[in-house]
Amino acid sequence: QPLSPCPLGERLCSAEEATAGRGTYTQHGFIFSSLAGCVQKKSEDSGLPVVSVVRDTESQLLPSVGTVVTCKVCSINSRFAKVHILYVGSKPLKSTFRGTIRREDIRATEKDKVEVYKSFRPGDIVMAKVISLGDAQSNYLLSTAENELGVVVAHNEEGVQMVPISWCEMQCPQTHSKDFRKVARVQPQFLQA
Repeated sequence: QPLSPCPLGERLCSAEEATAGRGTYTQHGFIFSSLAGCVQKKSEDSGLPVVSVVRDTESQLLPSVGTVVTCKVCSINSRFAKVHILYVGSKPLKSTFRGTIRREDIRATEKDKVEVYKSFRPGDIVMAKVISLGDAQSNYLLSTAENELGVVVAHNEEGVQMVPISWCEMQCPQTHSKDFRKVARVQPQFLQA
């Protein structure tokens, strides 16, 4: 049976037709939803079907202000980097959200000296914090102005994954050539396999 969405407090059916399951309550002879989610009706051998409401966690998983997200850089210019948000915390998103990291939100210090192309490159995987829900194009504004935030995975032009050697540089392990990045000091709990 397809799941039908229902808001909190919706009257689902008569208490004579079904038994109240998880995410529901009975009042005045009717079963109501106690949370927003999807209605499930399961037939039981012993008589009445059980009605329950399950929260669709994936559809409700949205980047919110203050959360740390993992994103991939799509394009850069002198003023900002455009990214696609892939994870909220360690949970993958079903659909991609767009984000922007403005030049002034890249670093906490010497903001006027920051250069976007020395901080990020297209293809980089970046950890950032959501600072605002942005504009009408559902563009989230992100910041990497903390030591833990910034580039976690970067490849050089030959496609070799580089190794961080300082907070502002990464190096190719094969050629030893260096590239500038705003490098994250990654906390173990954020490491993605």
